[in-house]
Amino acid sequence: MKDIKKYQGVIPAFYACYDAEGNISVEGVKALTRHLIAKGVKGVYVGGSSGECIYQHVDERKTVLEAVMSEAKGKLTVIAHVGCNNTADSMELARHAESVGVDAIASIPPIYFHLPEYAIAKYWNDMSAAAPNTEFVIYNIPQLAGTALTMSLLNEMLKNPNVVAVKNSSMPTQDIQMFKDAGIAARGEGNFVVFNGPDEQFVSGRVIGADGGIGGTYAVMPELYLAMNAYLEKGEIAKARAIQYEANRIIYKMCSAHGNLYAVQKEILRRMYGLELGSVRAPMPGLIPEDEPIVAEAQAMIEAAIAKL
Repeated sequence: MKDIKKYQGVIPAFYACYDAEGNISVEGVKALTRHLIAKGVKGVYVGGSSGECIYQHVDERKTVLEAVMSEAKGKLTVIAHVGCNNTADSMELARHAESVGVDAIASIPPIYFHLPEYAIAKYWNDMSAAAPNTEFVIYNIPQLAGTALTMSLLNEMLKNPNVVAVKNSSMPTQDIQMFKDAGIAARGEGNFVVFNGPDEQFVSGRVIGADGGIGGTYAVMPELYLAMNAYLEKGEIAKARAIQYEANRIIYKMCSAHGNLYAVQKEILRRMYGLELGSVRAPMPGLIPEDEPIVAEAQAMIEAAIAKL
């Protein structure tokens, strides 16, 4: 039986951390890791969308993961996203992730070319084979990857005993139920995990059966998602829903800036906690002066929401 308890709860997607020159900031990575440990989250998802993985070199991604593990090992569940635009690099990152002791590796499907399902399965199974002693999480985000996880592809992947979870960022919450049913049918009750991906649907995703959540706005306001999760565990859905509405309004506000959402969030963390995480990597847009009132308002909204808990 798999130990799925380590995946149950609130797992922030880890932000890319840069210095003033735009290089990886190891100190920033370590500081953000310590910050999230102190906030009481269950784990971190490293090297995914929030980590700007497609804009980073393989060696940079290794540096980030090593810095996270230096602070988080034994304290947080660590899931390392290892998907790249080619299989060889993905396998290299998978081997590295296993060598530093992560709990699981994860990957989106191959992007750009629309490949047949057997090619996608081979891509995932090849990186899983490169980390044979590490659990594997399928990352389903069709609106960005361009490929959706189908039931036939999931059932093929479930032949791999290391596949323990789906990080589901598709918008229909019913996908969570479908993936969970398939996982339970293949593994048995309590041996397969589905994570809710869309932050705006944390409550609905958890209610329909997600075991936990992985999201890109959790790190800037973990208190809100932890409170939602706690209320859901107690069956107090109305209270959880009220916090979800507040979180969503904050997300909409942050997304209204010219700068990328991650640039906004990292600036808010700098202002609230003194975390120096830099901006975002081109071609993603950074903040402009006109974003100042939006950042300030979003920060005020976060602080007010936390104060009400």
